[in-house]
This record gives sequence, C-alpha cells and structure tokens, in this order.
Amino acid sequence: MEKFVRFVKGVVAIDEQDLQLVQSKCRQKVVPKGKLLLKCGQVANQYYFIVSGGLRFYDASGEQENTTWVCFKDEFFTEISSLHPQKPTRFNIEAIEETKLIVIDKKDMDFLYAHLSSWEEFGRKIWEATTARMVDQLLNFQTLTAEERYLKFLTNGELGQKIPVKQLAAILGITPNALSRIRKNIR
Repeated sequence: MEKFVRFVKGVVAIDEQDLQLVQSKCRQKVVPKGKLLLKCGQVANQYYFIVSGGLRFYDASGEQENTTWVCFKDEFFTEISSLHPQKPTRFNIEAIEETKLIVIDKKDMDFLYAHLSSWEEFGRKIWEATTARMVDQLLNFQTLTAEERYLKFLTNGELGQKIPVKQLAAILGITPNALSRIRKNIR
C-alpha cells in the first residue's frame, strides 16, 4: 500500500484523513502470470494500481490475438470503455508476469469522487495523463516509421524487455518478422 500512497501523493495534495478513507476502499490482489484479470464479454467494475508486474490488453476476436495496450508498475488504470458505460469489454486483460495490484471497486471510486475533492482532482489528472498517452500513441502511428516507434517504445525501460516479440510487434503495428529486422539493424 505504501507504493500506492506515494503515487497518490505524487499526483495530488491530499490530507491524511482523506488518504485514510481512500486506503479503506482499497484491497490488494495478486494475478499469476498468464491469468486473466478481465475477460472479453465481462463488464469492468474496478480500478487498478500496479504495484509490480505488468498487464496487457488484447483482442482475440479474430484469428489471432492483437495486443493493443500494456501497463506496468506505478500505473493506475481501468478498462474505461467497459467501466464507464457498463458494457461488456472487447478486451482480455492478462498478466504478463505475476502482478500485484491495489484494487478499488467502481462503487467505492464513485463514493470517493463524490466526497473528496482531492480524489476528484486525482481522477481528472490520471485520465488527462492517460488521454495524452493515447493521443501520443496515435500520433506515433501516423507520423513515425516502425523503427522510430520501436526506438521510442524502448525509452519506456522495462516495457520492451518484458513483452514477447509477437505482442510487442502488435503494439507497434508491425509483423514479428519486421520487428526482428528492425532489431537486427539497430544492433
């Protein structure tokens, strides 16, 4: 919980009483490597903070899996396209490695938003940062070459090292063979 508290304090100024209320709405969960946190067709009802490990969002509706997003330690997220409208998700969310999470149920998050102005500010800042990351990812697809996207992705440290080639290639919008060629040319 200590890591989560540091994360929250890094996003907003929050007094100790409010922070204790937030912590009272949290619980810890461990997801083993390869296990699903959320399955396609389920409705998302929780928010998560990753204490350690990593998760990938993937679509398996076609002939092959298509990894679309990854999250690693110190990220706060949910499957917003399912949670907010309360519709079944189109994604599976799978642990890339054993992943330790702090979990807040939607009803508890809604309560915190309604009662703590600092928590409402926290939510706004988190979603602004997530939106900026998504816009950046879209612009990268439109303006950068595959090699430039790969090099930019590597600046995220552990991301490129923990994701299998097939999944990384899907995130970059290229084939695994193209990614292998890019890696070979860079060395």
